[in-house]
Amino acid sequence: MRADLTRLQILSAVGRHGSMAAAADELRYTSSAISQQISKLESELAVELVERHARGVRLTEAGRAVVVRARAIDEQLDGMKDDLRELAEGFTGTVRFGVFPTFAASLLPDVVIGLREAHPGIRLSIHSSRIAPLRELLETRQLDLALTWDYPWNRTVDEGLTVREILSDSTVLIVRRDHELSHADTVELSDLSNDDWIVRAGGHPTTEHLWRCADTAGFTPTVAVEASDYQETQAMVAAGLGVTLCPQLATSYVRGEVVVKRLAASVPARRICTARPSDVKPSVASLRLEGLLHRVVKGYNLSQG
Repeated sequence: MRADLTRLQILSAVGRHGSMAAAADELRYTSSAISQQISKLESELAVELVERHARGVRLTEAGRAVVVRARAIDEQLDGMKDDLRELAEGFTGTVRFGVFPTFAASLLPDVVIGLREAHPGIRLSIHSSRIAPLRELLETRQLDLALTWDYPWNRTVDEGLTVREILSDSTVLIVRRDHELSHADTVELSDLSNDDWIVRAGGHPTTEHLWRCADTAGFTPTVAVEASDYQETQAMVAAGLGVTLCPQLATSYVRGEVVVKRLAASVPARRICTARPSDVKPSVASLRLEGLLHRVVKGYNLSQG
């Protein structure tokens, strides 16, 4: 048994007015067209829906039961229209968002809270990973938006991605509080040529960054420890095993035994960008998230300034 939605709406109008002529006026049909549609609906449902009398028509018991369901269907359809409008206007929807660990540990909570406050109907599906897997997820369209980062010597070049810079993340130095340079306003990298260094393991780009900067400063670093993450490098510095370079964003949480020092401007910063597939039209919800990201990192820049 299948009923045409338009015919159900016609039956509802007939029930409201008690007249096919009045229903025809409301719906801009002819009276004969209304009568024909009711007859077809009765045929579809195999039941009599209206009783005709001298002053018009009235619904049968079956007709009244059908109209109750038809009105519920109308309410669901109106709700669907509202859902689609809110989705199109970016007030609802799910954004599949990829982030790298240092952003997740520092600024992501501000992003999540800000989005909940500004757009409570938008849901974030967050995937935290290293950069290479995030790029693969973007390329396979499993993410709508992701954050990436690079240095001047390994810029992201991918015609399949639209990349926009949102933050220049300065390179900083971490030393123990009793280090001879711990009270300096800024530090030249060449002043650290005799120190032991703690670096990220596994060919991490920040390790290559150190080697490149040290080469420019005229020395070769002596590596004492290869650590797996920035919290581990801080622990090694606190233990007195050496000094380390890291992005400013990785110092949101600093151990009490270490201090963060600014480096001379000659040490490059890393670029943090939003990235999205170039051949996919972004949803309004993802654009709202991207706008919020800009506001969050702008506030971070001001606080660091």
